[in-house]
Amino acid sequence: MQEQHLYEYAVVRVVPKVEREEFVNVGILVFCKKEKFLKAICKLDESRLIAFAPELDMAQVRQNLSALEKISNGDNDGGPIAMLETAERFRWLTAVRSSVIQTSRPHPGLSKDLNQTINRLFDEMVANGVVA
Repeated sequence: MQEQHLYEYAVVRVVPKVEREEFVNVGILVFCKKEKFLKAICKLDESRLIAFAPELDMAQVRQNLSALEKISNGDNDGGPIAMLETAERFRWLTAVRSSVIQTSRPHPGLSKDLNQTINRLFDEMVANGVVA
């Protein structure tokens, strides 16, 4: 029987006007301390975001989401934060901030297959075009 792993996930959001608290879900972060697993999947639907916030600098949003993925993967070109331990990177990525790229508060779950879980969460919360 395959062991279940306790994991945490957060939804990555683009918040064009922080004061309005409206956002579009663009990605998922999944972290499992026991497995030293941290992965991000982000996908930017630019046409949707332009319709939602035409003044948004898409090049900057793409660059910020790329940096988020590099940090989560621990890539060498992800800067000093990407060199931190897995748990520290997840906590840094999910820290509360007032910026265009934000994450939800972390939520817990159990998973037998973390890669399958991140794909399922992405499909449920991002690919289906959730806007709040």
